[in-house]
Amino acid sequence: MLETHIEVNGEKLALDASGALWWSSEKTLVFADLHFEKGSSYARSGTMLPPYDTRATLARIESLARRYAPARIIALGDSFHDRDAAERLDNDDRTRLASLGADIEWIWIAGNHDPAPPAWLGGRVADEVAIGALVFRHEPREAGARGEVAGHLHPCATVTRRGRSLRRRCFASDGARLLMPAFGAYAGGLDVRENAVRALFPERFLAYLLGAARVYAVAG
Repeated sequence: MLETHIEVNGEKLALDASGALWWSSEKTLVFADLHFEKGSSYARSGTMLPPYDTRATLARIESLARRYAPARIIALGDSFHDRDAAERLDNDDRTRLASLGADIEWIWIAGNHDPAPPAWLGGRVADEVAIGALVFRHEPREAGARGEVAGHLHPCATVTRRGRSLRRRCFASDGARLLMPAFGAYAGGLDVRENAVRALFPERFLAYLLGAARVYAVAG
């Protein structure tokens, strides 16, 4: 996959077509909104989805961990779809998570879906964490939060060409802050034209759409 390189508050970052963020100088890999066990959550309410979303998301994380060999992984909140989701992980998925964190510093940012990630995960839990010129948190703050890297809103964008429309998950950035796409297999999305996203960027911003092998920048 080809990366797209941008600067956020002076820090050089790479946007991966998977929806992950790679910060090379800090050897840090970042994911937003994993939403483990969303499928089983829906099943409990009678909406039947294939129960493989956690496994598929974990496989993508493992692939990126092998590729980048990070020293640190930050999960930007809503890693679990609800407060009981961690307890619904099967033994294999728990083992895979434990193996991922064996030699890597994990930081679990608390989200609105999982304000208290379970202690057995390992790593550390924080409301937010500041590293260099960046601040990692789940919910973006009001306009003007320079250096913020956040998730929560699951940004998506639609492009139309030759009468055909394509909707994809995306990053959004104006160079001062970065909004990350949801990484979870079953996570939905909010169009970047919606006010909840647009209000974060008082001036011009770019949406970085996730393609099959690269990220495409389009006007926000």
